[in-house]
This record gives sequence, structure tokens and C-alpha cells, in this order.
Amino acid sequence: MSEKKMTSSRRHHLKSLILGIARDLMTAEEKRVEEERARYMEEKCAPLSLPGSVQELQDLCKELHQKTDVVDEERYDLTVKVAKSEKEIEDLKIKVQDLIGKFKKPALKKVRMSADTMLQALLGSKHKVSLDLRANLKQVKKEVKEEEKESVGDWRKNIEDKAGMDGRKKMFESEA
Repeated sequence: MSEKKMTSSRRHHLKSLILGIARDLMTAEEKRVEEERARYMEEKCAPLSLPGSVQELQDLCKELHQKTDVVDEERYDLTVKVAKSEKEIEDLKIKVQDLIGKFKKPALKKVRMSADTMLQALLGSKHKVSLDLRANLKQVKKEVKEEEKESVGDWRKNIEDKAGMDGRKKMFESEA
């Protein structure tokens, strides 16, 4: 605690001074921008003097239309150039992310979609694909084993057959 803390009144006073200076700088910046705008308009746009005759007025309109066409072409060229630059910047950002290797995968939303609608979305609406998986399966008939039904019979008879050493020998022979 060797550092002395600033009192709240002192801090408030310094904050108000800083805000006052910032306000003055902002007003000066606004005046400078306004003056620059006025100077640019005087430079680019001459003061408008309306002619007295209809022919001169039509010539003035044609001249203004030509100037607006030139300005529109410049604006279009600049917007295309800006769009191209933004795309290039985005591509470079992606390359930088790839080089760094720390790419955040965006959180994907869960979409409930059946297999048919998924294939239709992938292949387009032209292809009618029906994904009936059961149609492609082979039909297998279950064979009922007759031996098992016979062995299930009377349990007492089965036990008597297996009783003694002869029965155990028969049991091992029948399994092998």
C-alpha cells in the first residue's frame, strides 16, 4: 500500500477535465470536416447559374446528366473494387486461420431430416430417389429344426437314457 489512492473528488475533477478537452477536440474536428466538405463542393461543383433561354437550359440539363453518369460509373467501379478487396481480405483471413491451425468450428444446428429428403436435397428435385432399405433386403425363411422338438419330449425318459456311464458316453458321442 505504498501507492496513495486518489480521492473521489480529485478523480471526478480530472474526469470532467478530460471530457471537456475531448468535447473541444470533437467540435474542432466537426468544423474541420464541414470546411473540407464545403471546399470540396466548391471545387467539384461550380455555382449554378440558370440561363435565360430554353435551349441553354436543355444544354445545361444534358451536361448535368453526363456528369451524373460519370459519377455513377465511378461509384460503381469503386463499389466493385471494394467488394473485391473485401473478398480478398476474407480469403486471406481464412488462409491465416488455416496456417495458425486454431480454427473454431461453428456450432451447427440440429436438423431433423429423413433420408429421402436428405438425398433429394443433395441430388436436387430432378432425381426421384426412394430410400426404402427394406426393399433391398433378402427374404430369409426360418427353417424349423425337427431334432429340437423331438428332444423336448418327456424329461424323465431323457434322464434315464443319460443315467450311468453308458448314458454319459452316449451324450458325448451325440455332441461330437
